[in-house]
Amino acid sequence: MTYQSLQTILVTSLILLLTACANNHVDVKTNKIESSISVKQVLYSQFSEWKAVKYRFGGLSKKGIDCSGFVYLTYLDNFSIQLPRTTKQQVKKGVKVNTQANLKAGDLVFFKTGVRQKHVGIYLEKRTFLHVSTKKGVIISRLDNPYWKKRYWRAVRVLNS
Repeated sequence: MTYQSLQTILVTSLILLLTACANNHVDVKTNKIESSISVKQVLYSQFSEWKAVKYRFGGLSKKGIDCSGFVYLTYLDNFSIQLPRTTKQQVKKGVKVNTQANLKAGDLVFFKTGVRQKHVGIYLEKRTFLHVSTKKGVIISRLDNPYWKKRYWRAVRVLNS
């Protein structure tokens, strides 16, 4: 092997490595993650970026955001999936997940918080979900918290559906 061919192999390997590290996008058409970053890792990264952004009804920015707006932006920015903007429409997308035991990272979890009010979050792992609290902003909560446990309604899978 010549020095020049070794140099070409090293440069090519370096370019491939840097490209893989920069790409944490999920390819929706093939339903495969294009790098080693998992859906969970993408969601935790989204949480780090949005942590404690305050709730604002109808909000769609870091100045204030509501639950369905957060889900909308998370899916659009990280998975190139354009979901509807409202909870009422988001619940109609994807495939229904039959039981909480079958939840996977990225599933949308819905709650009935009032007679006509609904709330949406994104399932992470180990009975936790990412959402926007009206009091605390963007946070991670537990499905077995008495408040959320009592109000759990259904879940849908949008990724890999």
